[in-house]
Amino acid sequence: MTNSVCEVVRAATGHDKALLSFSLGKDSWAAWLSARDYFDFTPYYLYLVPGLEFVQDYIGYAEQKLGKHIVQLPHPAFYRWINNATYQAPERLRTILAVGWPSYDYEDLRGAVIEDAGLPDDVWTATGVRAADSPMRRASLIKNQGVNGNRKYFYPCWDWKKEQLLDELKRADVKLPIDYKVFGRSFDGLDLRFLVKIKEHFPRDYRTILDWFPLVDMEIARYEFAQRQGIARLAGERHRPV
Repeated sequence: MTNSVCEVVRAATGHDKALLSFSLGKDSWAAWLSARDYFDFTPYYLYLVPGLEFVQDYIGYAEQKLGKHIVQLPHPAFYRWINNATYQAPERLRTILAVGWPSYDYEDLRGAVIEDAGLPDDVWTATGVRAADSPMRRASLIKNQGVNGNRKYFYPCWDWKKEQLLDELKRADVKLPIDYKVFGRSFDGLDLRFLVKIKEHFPRDYRTILDWFPLVDMEIARYEFAQRQGIARLAGERHRPV
């Protein structure tokens, strides 16, 4: 399968080393499938909560499928939640302030992966962003044709439609994570859509979340109260912490 985006990046760097921002979802698999013939990828995953079993189980499968170790680092949101005392008990606030956790962004974490893996400084990063995701992304990707030279990011499956993506996953015999069955999408936040289902289907992982963010129980309590009142917010409705 030829891919002009990959050819452009290979020509720009003169080597086959690249990072793969691997979210564990279908789009990150699409990025790998569309570019694996061009690059020796170093995949990395940014976790929202350390040590969730349902996440780690799938990472084990993904590493076997990719034939690569997946580097794991905390997501920028994890640092932000801790620093902002999101879902934290009052008695933890003094400790959080005293520790003064750093605030890392995506570029900081990308740089850490490059340094740790001993990759060239000019290495690019592939992601599964697609034009079909939103009108804004469509306009941007059509304009840059799937290559962002300023940030050294490229989007090898940017022009894939959903039908093509699903066909390629089936052809490669890629098994998607349990997230899609339980949540209908990849796990990507500490909001009610995910918390209710995690508590129901992955009770040990819910306890792990409580270890880090003890007041998420209040989200569940409010939801259960609303259920009793007949005014429950649907679990699939967006509800992010402030």
